[in-house]
Amino acid sequence: MRYRALTWDHPRGYNALAAAAGRLDARRDGLAIDWDKQPLEGFEAHPIEDLCARYDLVVMDHPHVGEAVARGCLRALEDVFPEEDIAAWGRDSIGPSLASYRFGGVHWALPLDAATQVMALRADLLDEAPPRTWQDVLDLSRRKPVVLSLAGPHACLSFLSIAAALGEPPAVADADVLISETVGLAVLAIMAELDGRMPEATRAKNPIGILEYMARHADVALCPLVYGYVNYAAPREGQGLPITFANAPRGEAGGHPGSTLGGTGIGLSTRCEITPQLLDHLRWLLGAETQRRFIPDHDGQPSRRAAWHDAGVNARWGGFYAHTAETLEAAYVRPRHDGYIAFQTDAAAMLRDALATRSSHREVLARLQDRYAESRRSGGER
Repeated sequence: MRYRALTWDHPRGYNALAAAAGRLDARRDGLAIDWDKQPLEGFEAHPIEDLCARYDLVVMDHPHVGEAVARGCLRALEDVFPEEDIAAWGRDSIGPSLASYRFGGVHWALPLDAATQVMALRADLLDEAPPRTWQDVLDLSRRKPVVLSLAGPHACLSFLSIAAALGEPPAVADADVLISETVGLAVLAIMAELDGRMPEATRAKNPIGILEYMARHADVALCPLVYGYVNYAAPREGQGLPITFANAPRGEAGGHPGSTLGGTGIGLSTRCEITPQLLDHLRWLLGAETQRRFIPDHDGQPSRRAAWHDAGVNARWGGFYAHTAETLEAAYVRPRHDGYIAFQTDAAAMLRDALATRSSHREVLARLQDRYAESRRSGGER
């Protein structure tokens, strides 16, 4: 059986999956998988329904779950895997990696890759310990160049993460209320101060672009919130200087690091023909030895907790995993209702415009809440 599969065009998203598929022999194993790839932004541009109509396996981010369920284009894991498998993945996956794909009482993707926003810095450009709180970040920004990740959806994601650090994960206490005015104003004040001082060269860059820039230039010392890419912690020759990663900032000393969960999972489309051989291959991808050895050895970022604390894995990758695991364990899970992705896109644009024009923060919060409420009306369960 030959399957078509889609992932994203970065070594972290493609290399391990392609290498795993390369180990398969159709006659011996009873299956073959052809992995295509597209830019990460392509998953925002192409509806999940369209991707599932063309592919058997789709690597996806958890906020797309509500949209996929509303359009009936994914298979629930409970329909194809026994309960004990799913329970084991829940125990073994770091943070909410599996739980983030639970919607409507069942799970919709396998937790392949774990990631969240963490702090990235050039240790050679700092003459002090990395900041621990958002006040520390503001203080540092008055002495060293600090950048925010604002391009694409990331202005919204940074907003959500700072709110979580300040003690109010958005839309958690009340699914219909994005953020209180008190915390929302505090978040916007932090973002506005940092935005006013950040280098222009990084303003339009996505997380990969920011990390690439930091690896090759000496005019950015720190990005307090950027999705972690292990590849930049121990770059190959010619790929720039290593980036040091640390836990995301906290609202106060002793608090939890605030960060919005990223990572990816493998969804099975309704067009996918389920065979025992396919399920065995997917189990192998999530297995202990694969996650500790094969995936890190092929530029991937494992989802299994044990891999994040493995001494050998951390020695190979500059301590990336051990230095950021606390953030991932506490990561905030975004709403997943149908309509959330469109809200995230619009909210990011509103925030960028507000920062650029120095708009009234209260007016910005009101617009964000109105747009969020609109997305809730058109969607459903988180």
